[in-house]
Amino acid sequence: MKPMMILGIVLIALGIGALVVPNISWAQRETVAEIGPIEINADKEKNVWIPMAASIAAVLAGLGLVVAGRKA
Repeated sequence: MKPMMILGIVLIALGIGALVVPNISWAQRETVAEIGPIEINADKEKNVWIPMAASIAAVLAGLGLVVAGRKA
């Protein structure tokens, strides 16, 4: 397979994945206070929203690369 087609397939897969799961969240542990040997930690929730337009653009760009890879 040509590298352009592989990149196109990866973009299609990532775009479809982003359409299925538009929100990625995780917990990150941060040190709130450090007093001598004692540390106070807190878990903070982080979120990343993936816009639907970006997901659709990735799928369309991937389709374009696959088609261009076939013709080349």
